Amino acid sequence: MRTKILATALVATAALTLSACGGSDGGGKGDNAAAEVKGGQKPGQAIVLDQAKAKPDLVLTDTDDKKYDLLEETKGRPTLLFFGYTHCPDVCPLTMSNVGIAVKKLSKAEREKLRVVFVSTDPARDTPERIRSWLDAQGGTDFVGLTGDFNTIKAAARPLGIYIEKPKKEKDGSITVSHGAEVIGFSPKDDKARWIYTTEATADRYAKDLPKIIEGRNP
Repeated sequence: MRTKILATALVATAALTLSACGGSDGGGKGDNAAAEVKGGQKPGQAIVLDQAKAKPDLVLTDTDDKKYDLLEETKGRPTLLFFGYTHCPDVCPLTMSNVGIAVKKLSKAEREKLRVVFVSTDPARDTPERIRSWLDAQGGTDFVGLTGDFNTIKAAARPLGIYIEKPKKEKDGSITVSHGAEVIGFSPKDDKARWIYTTEATADRYAKDLPKIIEGRNP
């Protein structure tokens, strides 16, 4: 199995540009994700988007094998959205684990408001049952897991600046899955994407920022 984290370019302000990249081979070894930001932004901190992005009009299958309408189910709720896959050896489990640790530090009222949504970039292998088991193992027992048609998922991710390539089977039998690895934060005030976290965001960073995001404030 191989993972390739696609480079993305997201402009939050005229002076801020982010690029992230990383990877792993079948043995789970890989380069650490790297981010370069300009304008005083420290790696791992939330990037506040200068222009908010619309939440995807996305209907997929959840881990209960039922239809899940992202717009309807998360309307008016603070939402974190991540595109990844369950066979990922490093970046995806680390990201979901960091978020899971942070969520556990929230109050009960805050947890009830927040929605964390994981969308598979490898839907052919990521069944609802597998996603549920995988999310639970990362500490995301309350996280929403979605799978479905690959082209639908790719089309939903692209306007957010998350680029996904169809999983590719290599000559040695391994499968390469390439995807952007940012976590997108949506405000409960207008249901638009206003914050981005790179792979360098830690559990402590999420724990510090989530209470503000839940209120619709900039971290």
